[in-house]
Amino acid sequence: MSRFESSRFVRNNKIMNKDVLLSACDALGWTYKFDGDVLTVSDVKQQATLYGEFALRLNTKTNEVVYNTFYLPDAPKKVQELQEQFYRINAEYARKSLIQEFKKKGFTYKSNDRFTPTTETLYSFFMIGRSKDKNEDEPVAQIKFEILHDGTIVTDSDYLPNDVNERAHDAMDVLEQLMGNKRVMTKKPVPSKYLQKMKPRRVNIQNITNK
Repeated sequence: MSRFESSRFVRNNKIMNKDVLLSACDALGWTYKFDGDVLTVSDVKQQATLYGEFALRLNTKTNEVVYNTFYLPDAPKKVQELQEQFYRINAEYARKSLIQEFKKKGFTYKSNDRFTPTTETLYSFFMIGRSKDKNEDEPVAQIKFEILHDGTIVTDSDYLPNDVNERAHDAMDVLEQLMGNKRVMTKKPVPSKYLQKMKPRRVNIQNITNK
């Protein structure tokens, strides 16, 4: 997160958060078990016999999912079932996680009264931050968030006071870890009156621009 910027968490369909995946499997009635760092799903209500092999596996350290396409001829259908269920749960997980992490950093939630949910965008709201800098002449700032149908987080911001910007960075860093997705950030033009007010961004945050 930064000033005068939009961003999007880039989803990788092979990466699934463990807790969300478990909830999706429970909702589908699939059978799973843990073996160390590996979650193995042994029954996805398939018609084919798996001969003791797995249907899918998740490495809980990397959150990467592997499907057994050899013994599971209808794997594409099962993948679609899982993804649809995963997406529904992931969108709510993203919303709750985002609000929770920003509240930890002193932000408050504000609803977007003009928003109407669509099949593509399920949630839209703002997180409001207040600067503790007594010399800041624009102490209150807001960041707009949208949650897409698959749990993708989209952000948009204009001017943020320096301390509000730092707290937003911290919250977004945690979200990257929770969601298992990296952000792609696109800078917006900065009005000249803000150039002197904005301190350089933290050196450990990589700026990636869409092409």
